[in-house]
Amino acid sequence: MLSRNINRLWHILKPETAEKVLKMSDVIILGNGPAGISAAAYTARAGLETLVIGRDSGSLSKAGEIENYYGFPEPISGEQLVRNGLDQASRLGVTTIEDEVVGIQYDGGFTVQTKTEEYQAPIVILATGAARRAPAIEGLRELEGKGVSYCAVCDAFFYRGKHVAVLGDGNYALHEAQELLPVVGSVTVLTNGCEPAAAFPPEIPVDKREIAALQGGKVLETVRFKDGSALPVSGVFVAQGVASSGDFARSIGAQTEGGRIVVDENMQTSVPGLYAAGDCTGGMLQISKAVYDGAKAATSAIQYYRKLKKAR
Repeated sequence: MLSRNINRLWHILKPETAEKVLKMSDVIILGNGPAGISAAAYTARAGLETLVIGRDSGSLSKAGEIENYYGFPEPISGEQLVRNGLDQASRLGVTTIEDEVVGIQYDGGFTVQTKTEEYQAPIVILATGAARRAPAIEGLRELEGKGVSYCAVCDAFFYRGKHVAVLGDGNYALHEAQELLPVVGSVTVLTNGCEPAAAFPPEIPVDKREIAALQGGKVLETVRFKDGSALPVSGVFVAQGVASSGDFARSIGAQTEGGRIVVDENMQTSVPGLYAAGDCTGGMLQISKAVYDGAKAATSAIQYYRKLKKAR
């Protein structure tokens, strides 16, 4: 198919991934909620080889009863609605996998990295919900852009040879630390009192002390811990929990604004072939909007795919 031919041209294997077998699709959708599955239903019915990668039910897992969504005479739980969507996608021939996405690369096409695999496609639709909140640590907000960053790929260059820290405890934090290692002087992972949820290699030390504050004058200088001790750093990269759609968008240069991904009327981001749908684009955080966004992103992506195919 088209994506297979395109990927032969635009992927260069990195040494550490040379042994992996890259899996290719026409479109990759990140997120298995209403926006993602709505998009998948459209792309699959249009004949595109569609892969959906999702980790869990997201915010819908907390919805006990939903009774304001069209077509359900009785309330339905968020979990059941997600299961129904996945069953629908499966019937339409969509491939769905449960995994955590830790990074995206873009070089004219997309390489999506999960904890265990790499996948490629000329089109990606981001639909993993709204960005998570930053941790409530004194000084963090004030030092954003002055030593506090949310994107290792974007900002590693500014910390060449310096000591930095990654705030997090899981696979997302591990991925960000590994992105920083070849550029910075050293990287320390700060779990802020949590036990590590990922296997960090020996070259990435892990500090489990609780953080009291981030301190500095015009720029970040120190991480102060609740036990009174301190760690001098030039940068702290926030990578708590699981990477959001906004994190992925920023990492490949797509425009974001106030935590949301900026899209046009066709749900297209500022990066060709990259679309976003649902809560990550802002507006009403409602299932009905997410479903519409997914359908709109998919129909736009289908047109983009057909233009690529025609240009071959």
